[in-house]
Amino acid sequence: MQRSCRARPGASTVGAAQPRLPTRRGADVAEETHAALGAGERPGELVRRTRQARGMTLAQLGERAGYSAAQVSRYERGVAPMNDVDVRGAFADALELPREAFGLLTPMPRPEIRHGQAIGAPAAFPRVPAHKVGRPGQEDGEDPVRRRKLLANLAWTAAAAATSPLGPSHSLPADEALLGDVLVAKLRDAMLGLGGPPSVPSTQVLEGDFARARADFDACHYAGLALRLPRLIRAGHALTAAPGGDEGCERLAQTYLIATRMLVKLDEQQLGWMAADRARQLAETSGNVLTIAESARQLAVLARKAGWHDQALSIALTAADDPGLRDAGREGAAERGLLIQSAAYTVARRGDRDGMRQLTDEAAAIATELGGAPLLRGHGGGFSLITVQLHRISAENYAGDPLAALTAARSISLNELPSLERRSRGLGDIALALERLGRRSECVRTLLAAERCAPQEAHARPAVKSLVSGLLVSGPVSPELRGLAERSGVLV
Repeated sequence: MQRSCRARPGASTVGAAQPRLPTRRGADVAEETHAALGAGERPGELVRRTRQARGMTLAQLGERAGYSAAQVSRYERGVAPMNDVDVRGAFADALELPREAFGLLTPMPRPEIRHGQAIGAPAAFPRVPAHKVGRPGQEDGEDPVRRRKLLANLAWTAAAAATSPLGPSHSLPADEALLGDVLVAKLRDAMLGLGGPPSVPSTQVLEGDFARARADFDACHYAGLALRLPRLIRAGHALTAAPGGDEGCERLAQTYLIATRMLVKLDEQQLGWMAADRARQLAETSGNVLTIAESARQLAVLARKAGWHDQALSIALTAADDPGLRDAGREGAAERGLLIQSAAYTVARRGDRDGMRQLTDEAAAIATELGGAPLLRGHGGGFSLITVQLHRISAENYAGDPLAALTAARSISLNELPSLERRSRGLGDIALALERLGRRSECVRTLLAAERCAPQEAHARPAVKSLVSGLLVSGPVSPELRGLAERSGVLV
């Protein structure tokens, strides 16, 4: 008895010429097809009638569809039902009919598989005209009382940034919790072209300002960033708007990347999207493959925070496989590692613990091969084996395994992390794991250690405030917790 299954390719067709379908009646067949569907014609009847209209034998159609002549006959007579979508699709393709003729939807494009993860098909990043700084003005609907309060704090900010060291030893005023609001307000106005005409200092002054802004980020010095980042953005746009201004696009792109990282920290996603998109546009103009990849990473972070996990994964893994990074030496490999780390974090937020660990191990393998001190220090703290392990703490937390997060934390020395910002981040992640395990007193002690490490980060960052607020309402409040809440501006 002949088996009713698809014939093996080439099993009975060696030396046989593929039949050519006559095209004379193609349009007529399509019209008849839609009419037949409307009349409720069986799929087998449609196959038989179309085959005969095309002048094909059972064997010829079977050769094209991958079935024996006997099985084609069974389908046509209804002895074998054509319920399987693969069967219907095979005959639609063999008869050159639209798949809709057999009640099938047009197939969706198959996802690409990168690093063991299915992602959407990549496309070129859209290009739009460059942003120009507008005339000064006031944003509609802004609360004037709140604006006056923020501007009053900015006066202190300017003085503090001008007179204090960049390190964490600076003592803060009582209203330090508003520093995040100050920074957001000043970035917003600079990005919207508000706040007066920009001054354009010399290249040397701009380079010094940018270096100090990067140091401010590493030291979690929000006061300095509130002063310098808006000034750099205004000056950068003024330079890029001038004739031959494309040379300033790379520096402005990197400035926007620092701004994006801060806006992500401060949960300001709307402004974060604007900053990240501008960074990507400017990076594309400058052509620096590392800056292009880093701006893609920040866009992936924002997509993840918006809950668009599939899109975040596609952005990160597509950027990681850019051939340009493979041609960029050790720094290109480090950026690849950062992008794979970002993808791992996204997979963790999606609840795929195994996928997260697989991607994190891949990033760790890249870091091990590179060895040595962190590379790309300006890209949010850099990339090395210890920063991968730091990332693992947070990823395990969000994959739902705080014990694994603490295990990862015990494998590193926080003092070996490349910046105060990274150490503060590590302490925050450890505190979150302790809180999820119900170890309140240890959690509070860890938060206090984070405050000593980077006071402005501990007092102004919403994630820390949220953790402190949760501790206040979930159990007894110690004097130490109450004091931290007061310094962070959390209602007690």
